[in-house]
Amino acid sequence: MSSRSSELTPLRLVWVGLALAGLALALWRGETLWQGARATELVAQAVLALWCLIETMLRRNWAALLTLPALALGIGFALPLYLFIRSRRIT
Repeated sequence: MSSRSSELTPLRLVWVGLALAGLALALWRGETLWQGARATELVAQAVLALWCLIETMLRRNWAALLTLPALALGIGFALPLYLFIRSRRIT
């Protein structure tokens, strides 16, 4: 089995599928650049950004910083994307 196919576990496929669904919904509804975000969503995004920054500093998982610009498209895209990135093996 190749290393590339072994990295895409069923759980990682769920994360990427949910991220793509969140992206599609955000674009379909026109919710880009925090447009239409409620206060609770903004708080959740701030918490995710803080979590991402702290864990990136601790684990040196620099790819997780891609989550920060993804927050502009909403928590429904950014959180599964972060979980997808975080669930890979770090060498």
